[in-house]
Amino acid sequence: MRQIICSFFGGLLLISAEAQNKFPAGRMIINGYVRDSLTGESIIGASIIASMADGTSKGVSSNQYGFYSITLDNGDYLITASHVAYSAKTMMQRLDSNMQFNFLLLPKNAAMQDVVVYSKRRDANVKNAQMGKVDLSMAQIKNIPAFMGEVDLLKAIQLLPGVRNAGEGNSGFYVRGGGPDQNLILLDDATVYSTGHLFGFFSIFNSDAIKNVSLIKGGMPAQYGGRLSSVVDVTMKDGNINKLQMDGGIGLIASRFSVQGPLKKDKASFIISARRTYADALAKPFVNKTSSFYGSGYYFYDLNVKMNYRFSEKDRLYLSGYFGRDVFDFNNAKRSFKTKIPWGNSTATLRWNHVYNRRLFSNTTLLYNDYNFNFKAQQQNFEIGMSSGIKDGSIKTDFDYYPLPNHKLKFGGLVTYHKFVPNVVSGKQDSVSFFPNNEESKYAIESALYLQDDWEIGEQWKINYGVRWSSFSQIGPYTKFLRDADGNKLDSTTYKSFEPVKTYGGLEPRVTVRYALNDETSIKASVTRNLQYIHLVSNSGSTLPTDLWVPSTYIVKPQLSWLYALGLFKNFDDNKYETSLELYYKDLRNQIEYKEGYTPSLNDPEREFVFGKGWSYGSELFINKTKGRLTGWIGYTLSWTWRKFEMLNGGEQYPVKYDRRHDLSIVSNYEVNKKWKLGAVFVYGTGNAITLPERFYIISGVLTQEYSKLNQYRMPAYHRLDFSATYTPIPKKKHKFSGYWVFSIYNVYSRLNPYFIYFDQSGSPLTGDLKVEARQVSLFPILPAVTWNFRF
Repeated sequence: MRQIICSFFGGLLLISAEAQNKFPAGRMIINGYVRDSLTGESIIGASIIASMADGTSKGVSSNQYGFYSITLDNGDYLITASHVAYSAKTMMQRLDSNMQFNFLLLPKNAAMQDVVVYSKRRDANVKNAQMGKVDLSMAQIKNIPAFMGEVDLLKAIQLLPGVRNAGEGNSGFYVRGGGPDQNLILLDDATVYSTGHLFGFFSIFNSDAIKNVSLIKGGMPAQYGGRLSSVVDVTMKDGNINKLQMDGGIGLIASRFSVQGPLKKDKASFIISARRTYADALAKPFVNKTSSFYGSGYYFYDLNVKMNYRFSEKDRLYLSGYFGRDVFDFNNAKRSFKTKIPWGNSTATLRWNHVYNRRLFSNTTLLYNDYNFNFKAQQQNFEIGMSSGIKDGSIKTDFDYYPLPNHKLKFGGLVTYHKFVPNVVSGKQDSVSFFPNNEESKYAIESALYLQDDWEIGEQWKINYGVRWSSFSQIGPYTKFLRDADGNKLDSTTYKSFEPVKTYGGLEPRVTVRYALNDETSIKASVTRNLQYIHLVSNSGSTLPTDLWVPSTYIVKPQLSWLYALGLFKNFDDNKYETSLELYYKDLRNQIEYKEGYTPSLNDPEREFVFGKGWSYGSELFINKTKGRLTGWIGYTLSWTWRKFEMLNGGEQYPVKYDRRHDLSIVSNYEVNKKWKLGAVFVYGTGNAITLPERFYIISGVLTQEYSKLNQYRMPAYHRLDFSATYTPIPKKKHKFSGYWVFSIYNVYSRLNPYFIYFDQSGSPLTGDLKVEARQVSLFPILPAVTWNFRF
């Protein structure tokens, strides 16, 4: 550990020393921020280009907080700050000394405000070394037809190549053959462990509170870790620093309201955004008070809060939080039975931005997140309760360093304290309380250091390379038991608080190389190694609130992956069309499944695990039209995903449930005129792999089934067409209040897509008319919806 830390900081000192030696007196630095002139929001990924009279130029992109730094030789420059959603700003500047300049860019569609904000240059897919990264704004996502009218960024991500959904209407997703727990989902740097409401049919992200979302599915930079497959980095809005603004929407299933504005002009701002469903409130008047089920219902709600204070151009503080809950109530008066099941996430993020000098920017973050599931039931004088969850506390710091004109370094570290709470059951009858022999909580410390460099070697070559060192220790208090073959406890070892039980660690190298054939075409290749120390093992195809997160222990080893990718990227017609073709192969080790015949219980789930390996490979085609009245994309994936466990399927390899040979998404948006916009989505996918009974026997008058090998059959193919129309009235006079209507149809041709298949039995073997039939269950036929959105 000490050698790694010394080597890490030693490398930074060498780089810094080299930068000082190669930084001649004739070079100057321009640095500052790029911001929205109307709201004061930081603009991510704006391009700052400095051009000389001889045609040569140098450029840089603003970071996640809008900060930029560019080093130039003395001379006269035409400096342009631009972004696809903003009007460019240009200035002539004689550079003979260091200078600071903040660019304030005006949105191109300032009158509408709801602009399409991309967090990258329009040619970034060709120019950057990064592979498998897609940036979407909420304005883009809002143009996509939404399920029940609820805008959902996770469902939008599922329309991208290499990403597939977990089922009909579900916000869970799988990336390049990885499981649902192998996606790192961040909200303002805080890890989100449960992303779905209503058992996954809606995501927890309120569209009015979100500024930007980035998906990284390949070539994961060294700053990210702890997951094998992907990163979904969600950024909340900072709040309008110039004026008070209110937004909201009323839909069929939920309503939302946001307020944002300055706390202190040009210094501090805030945003508060809330959302709640009201199906329970709408149904209540129609349920008779004499009904046995009066008082039953379901609802969910979200609350996003963020505030920031700018002490100076060098220091800024952010405080943000999220709190969301699902609540299910069920009452049966006839049986004197009632239950309440709340579950959800809480996150808090405190961040401090500091500019040490013109070339060094830092962000230090304190994080807290808590996922909790509760179950309470009462029948007459008997009560029972169950709870489970995971809690984290983290501190991390990240630095952006611009030592030389062709290098951009990022380095930092983090420490996280985990607490894993298993299913804990308690009960009470009258005045007597009882607590069964529950499994004890588990504790762990996870830490990491990373260093990465974005190095532009020349006009043709660019490399993004880095390394991440990570460590994970299961710590006390904990009691480790020695058990016999039947699981009976024979002996024990007790560990005190913070005493290590088992420690894992390793290096995670990350390399991505870009070779530019010309200004419109490049070839990229990447190799990444990832370690994952916490796991979610589920019996179902999608993440449910009852699923448990478990740590790596002396029994459970960390998951490991190697991802290899190769891609061709080409733009056409002045970047009007973006295209890419990527090939990938992913090798997965220490994969986890439940053993055959597993049934849920209060025992430690790791005693029911089996371990194996997996692999996936495929190709992804992406065609994206970015300009004009008609925009959208086509994404197609051809892939294979396999697993092999000695204790499952007779030791033979088998396709996983979410192995999907063909996956096609077509997304289109058309601006008819200033009042009307149309959107459409078509998706097609090979059916899920399933295990079905192949033979039926009657033994002692009881029907018995013999199942196939794992996932040897396929459900029917999934396909669906969605449509939306957005109407924005244009008043003759400009008002402070504005609004627009969104009309949407989910599943236009009412395709009955399979959700699951079961076997129905009729007749009797005794009478000779026994009949067994396979039946398909489908969830959603055609579903129209309407939403009214407003702003003032």
